[in-house]
Amino acid sequence: MYRVLFVCMGNICRSPAAEAIIRTLAGKAGLSRFLEVDSAGTHAYHDGERPDPRMCKVAAKRAYDLKGLRARRLVNEDFLRFDLILAMDNQNLDYLRRKCPTGFHDKLGLFIDYARETGEEEIPDPYYGNAEGFERVLDLCEAAGEGLIKVIAPLAREGARF
Repeated sequence: MYRVLFVCMGNICRSPAAEAIIRTLAGKAGLSRFLEVDSAGTHAYHDGERPDPRMCKVAAKRAYDLKGLRARRLVNEDFLRFDLILAMDNQNLDYLRRKCPTGFHDKLGLFIDYARETGEEEIPDPYYGNAEGFERVLDLCEAAGEGLIKVIAPLAREGARF
Protein backbone atom coordinates (compact mmCIF):
# COMPACT_ATOMS: atom_id res chain seq x y z
CA MET A 1 0.00 0.00 0.00
CA TYR A 2 1.29 3.43 -1.00
CA ARG A 3 -0.20 6.39 0.85
CA VAL A 4 -0.47 9.98 -0.45
CA LEU A 5 -1.73 12.98 1.52
CA PHE A 6 -2.79 16.22 -0.17
CA VAL A 7 -2.52 19.41 1.88
CA CYS A 8 -3.90 22.93 1.54
CA MET A 9 -4.76 25.51 4.17
CA GLY A 10 -8.36 24.73 5.13
CA ASN A 11 -8.93 21.34 3.46
CA ILE A 12 -12.17 22.45 1.80
CA CYS A 13 -11.15 23.35 -1.77
CA ARG A 14 -7.90 22.20 -3.33
CA SER A 15 -6.82 19.21 -1.26
CA PRO A 16 -10.22 17.44 -1.21
CA ALA A 17 -10.45 18.01 -4.97
CA ALA A 18 -7.00 16.44 -5.40
CA GLU A 19 -8.03 13.53 -3.18
CA ALA A 20 -11.17 12.84 -5.24
CA ILE A 21 -9.34 13.20 -8.55
CA ILE A 22 -6.53 10.84 -7.55
CA ARG A 23 -9.01 8.32 -6.16
CA THR A 24 -10.83 8.38 -9.52
CA LEU A 25 -7.65 8.17 -11.60
CA ALA A 26 -6.29 5.37 -9.41
CA GLY A 27 -9.50 3.42 -9.97
CA LYS A 28 -9.25 3.84 -13.74
CA ALA A 29 -5.59 2.75 -13.63
CA GLY A 30 -6.35 -0.33 -11.52
CA LEU A 31 -4.42 1.07 -8.55
CA SER A 32 -7.22 1.34 -5.99
CA ARG A 33 -5.91 -1.53 -3.88
CA PHE A 34 -2.36 -0.20 -3.99
CA LEU A 35 -2.99 3.50 -3.44
CA GLU A 36 -4.54 5.15 -0.40
CA VAL A 37 -5.27 8.88 -0.58
CA ASP A 38 -6.39 11.43 1.97
CA SER A 39 -6.34 15.18 2.43
CA ALA A 40 -5.76 17.59 5.30
CA GLY A 41 -5.38 21.26 6.07
CA THR A 42 -2.55 23.07 7.75
CA HIS A 43 -5.13 24.99 9.80
CA ALA A 44 -8.32 23.91 11.56
CA TYR A 45 -10.53 26.72 10.25
CA HIS A 46 -13.02 24.26 8.77
CA ASP A 47 -12.43 21.12 10.84
CA GLY A 48 -15.25 18.63 10.29
CA GLU A 49 -16.89 20.65 7.52
CA ARG A 50 -17.75 19.40 4.05
CA PRO A 51 -15.80 20.73 1.08
CA ASP A 52 -16.73 24.17 -0.23
CA PRO A 53 -20.07 23.94 -2.11
CA ARG A 54 -18.55 25.76 -5.09
CA MET A 55 -15.83 23.13 -5.37
CA CYS A 56 -18.39 20.35 -4.99
CA LYS A 57 -20.45 21.86 -7.80
CA VAL A 58 -17.64 22.15 -10.34
CA ALA A 59 -16.21 18.76 -9.33
CA ALA A 60 -19.60 17.08 -9.78
CA LYS A 61 -19.74 18.40 -13.36
CA ARG A 62 -16.62 16.31 -13.99
CA ALA A 63 -17.97 13.27 -12.10
CA TYR A 64 -15.82 13.73 -8.98
CA ASP A 65 -17.68 13.08 -5.75
CA LEU A 66 -16.59 15.13 -2.74
CA LYS A 67 -19.75 14.58 -0.67
CA GLY A 68 -18.30 12.07 1.79
CA LEU A 69 -15.19 14.12 2.57
CA ARG A 70 -14.74 16.19 5.74
CA ALA A 71 -12.05 18.73 6.51
CA ARG A 72 -9.42 17.78 9.03
CA ARG A 73 -6.23 19.32 10.25
CA LEU A 74 -2.85 17.76 9.59
CA VAL A 75 -1.59 15.79 12.60
CA ASN A 76 1.95 14.70 13.48
CA GLU A 77 1.12 11.05 12.77
CA ASP A 78 0.52 11.98 9.11
CA PHE A 79 4.27 12.44 8.64
CA LEU A 80 4.79 8.83 9.69
CA ARG A 81 1.75 7.27 7.99
CA PHE A 82 2.02 8.73 4.49
CA ASP A 83 4.68 7.94 1.92
CA LEU A 84 4.16 11.20 0.05
CA ILE A 85 2.74 14.49 1.35
CA LEU A 86 1.95 16.99 -1.38
CA ALA A 87 1.14 20.64 -0.72
CA MET A 88 -0.92 22.75 -3.07
CA ASP A 89 1.29 25.83 -2.73
CA ASN A 90 4.60 27.04 -1.32
CA GLN A 91 3.07 28.60 1.79
CA ASN A 92 1.64 25.24 2.86
CA LEU A 93 4.82 23.43 1.84
CA ASP A 94 6.82 25.79 4.08
CA TYR A 95 4.42 24.96 6.93
CA LEU A 96 4.93 21.24 6.31
CA ARG A 97 8.71 21.67 6.32
CA ARG A 98 8.56 23.45 9.68
CA LYS A 99 6.32 20.80 11.25
CA CYS A 100 7.91 17.73 9.69
CA PRO A 101 10.06 15.58 11.99
CA THR A 102 13.71 15.12 11.10
CA GLY A 103 14.23 12.33 8.61
CA PHE A 104 10.87 12.65 6.86
CA HIS A 105 11.42 15.75 4.69
CA ASP A 106 11.95 13.61 1.59
CA LYS A 107 8.21 12.81 1.70
CA LEU A 108 7.27 16.45 1.10
CA GLY A 109 6.65 18.17 -2.20
CA LEU A 110 4.32 20.22 -4.35
CA PHE A 111 1.48 18.49 -6.18
CA ILE A 112 1.97 20.74 -9.23
CA ASP A 113 5.47 19.31 -9.70
CA TYR A 114 3.77 16.33 -11.33
CA ALA A 115 2.47 18.65 -14.06
CA ARG A 116 5.46 20.80 -15.01
CA GLU A 117 4.04 21.17 -18.52
CA THR A 118 1.41 23.55 -17.12
CA GLY A 119 4.08 26.16 -16.39
CA GLU A 120 2.46 26.75 -12.99
CA GLU A 121 4.42 26.80 -9.76
CA GLU A 122 1.44 26.30 -7.45
CA ILE A 123 -2.19 25.31 -7.46
CA PRO A 124 -3.86 28.63 -6.58
CA ASP A 125 -6.42 28.99 -3.81
CA PRO A 126 -9.83 29.65 -5.44
CA TYR A 127 -11.62 30.46 -2.17
CA TYR A 128 -11.99 34.22 -2.70
CA GLY A 129 -12.57 34.03 -6.43
CA ASN A 130 -15.24 32.97 -8.88
CA ALA A 131 -16.21 29.66 -10.52
CA GLU A 132 -13.42 29.99 -13.06
CA GLY A 133 -10.88 29.70 -10.25
CA PHE A 134 -12.40 26.42 -9.11
CA GLU A 135 -12.38 25.12 -12.69
CA ARG A 136 -8.71 26.08 -12.99
CA VAL A 137 -7.91 24.18 -9.78
CA LEU A 138 -9.56 21.08 -11.21
CA ASP A 139 -7.63 21.47 -14.48
CA LEU A 140 -4.34 21.66 -12.60
CA CYS A 141 -5.22 18.82 -10.22
CA GLU A 142 -6.17 16.61 -13.15
CA ALA A 143 -2.89 17.35 -14.92
CA ALA A 144 -0.85 16.76 -11.75
CA GLY A 145 -2.92 13.70 -10.95
CA GLU A 146 -2.14 12.11 -14.29
CA GLY A 147 1.55 12.77 -13.72
CA LEU A 148 1.42 11.33 -10.21
CA ILE A 149 -0.37 8.18 -11.39
CA LYS A 150 2.36 7.69 -14.03
CA VAL A 151 4.96 7.75 -11.24
CA ILE A 152 3.02 5.48 -8.89
CA ALA A 153 1.86 2.85 -11.43
CA PRO A 154 5.32 1.27 -11.87
CA LEU A 155 5.64 0.96 -8.09
CA ALA A 156 2.44 -1.10 -8.01
CA ARG A 157 3.61 -3.29 -10.90
CA GLU A 158 6.88 -3.92 -9.10
CA GLY A 159 4.97 -4.92 -5.97
CA ALA A 160 6.70 -2.24 -3.93
CA ARG A 161 6.18 -2.50 -0.19
CA PHE A 162 6.06 0.59 1.98
